[in-house]
Amino acid sequence: MKPMITQPLVFEPIFMESVWGGRRLESLYGKRLPSAALIGESWEIVDRPEAQSVVHEGPLRGTTLHELWCKHREQIFGKVPDFSRFPILAKLLDAQENLSLQVHPPREMAKKLGGESKSELWYVANAAPKARLYAGVRKGTTREGFKKALAQGKVEKHLHALELKTGDAIFLPSGRMHALGAGTVLVEIQENSDTTYRIYDWNRAKKRRAPRPMHIAEAMQCVDFSDVEPALLRPKSESLVRHELFEIDKWELKREREVAERGRFAIVVCLTGELECAGRRFKPGDFFLAPAELEDRVVRPIRNDVSLLRVMMPH
Repeated sequence: MKPMITQPLVFEPIFMESVWGGRRLESLYGKRLPSAALIGESWEIVDRPEAQSVVHEGPLRGTTLHELWCKHREQIFGKVPDFSRFPILAKLLDAQENLSLQVHPPREMAKKLGGESKSELWYVANAAPKARLYAGVRKGTTREGFKKALAQGKVEKHLHALELKTGDAIFLPSGRMHALGAGTVLVEIQENSDTTYRIYDWNRAKKRRAPRPMHIAEAMQCVDFSDVEPALLRPKSESLVRHELFEIDKWELKREREVAERGRFAIVVCLTGELECAGRRFKPGDFFLAPAELEDRVVRPIRNDVSLLRVMMPH
């Protein structure tokens, strides 16, 4: 029996502790974080064996995203490819210290190494002054030169640094070496994967921190050393990224708009202001999924300066 779908689906967030995390998801967005924990990530929409989004309220309350994917696929998601799990993972990141320098394996290398490929978009929701990220390599960097610098603990001279401000975005395809610097809160939209190979951890162990596992042998097989000094995204329209699994647009919501045509689902992330969809209000930091068969598919600005990310799967 089909459930009645009259509102967008909102899921319970799953909070992940991290040495580099903080409490800004609470102070910025009112997330109810575990007391005293340093939270690095809030997994907002996820279908993995080790982490399952659960519907927060309504007729489908308590239903997992995987159950929706398996039992109500066309009603919730429309006509989509037959993946075994929902193929997109959406999360918030709070980096109060540098994340490790890392890489995710390209698809063919992932098969060889027993991992999963992971391309992702980072959208900067809030950036401290002089915040930065690292992506790709500086001009002149070679594989051998990088390996030598890594052994000496002096990799920074080979990393391409980009200064950040709120509203910036970058696409990180599998194989692009990257690290997020301290002082940034991100929206991350990615392939459904949790394979990360750490290369360097900023000598955190010397700061009386427990050393974290490194995966240098695997990482060095994955890093694209021809990926020289990539730039932040400079969109000329609403489109940020077109990937084989997801299409991401940023809207400045000046008037009411249909979030997607009937028969297609969309994930919406409220960035600024306040918006409404099918009788539910959403504030910054809120994520929701508008099902394919939702009748009222219009998003309406409630306050001035409303912006959002819209995530869809390609036709």
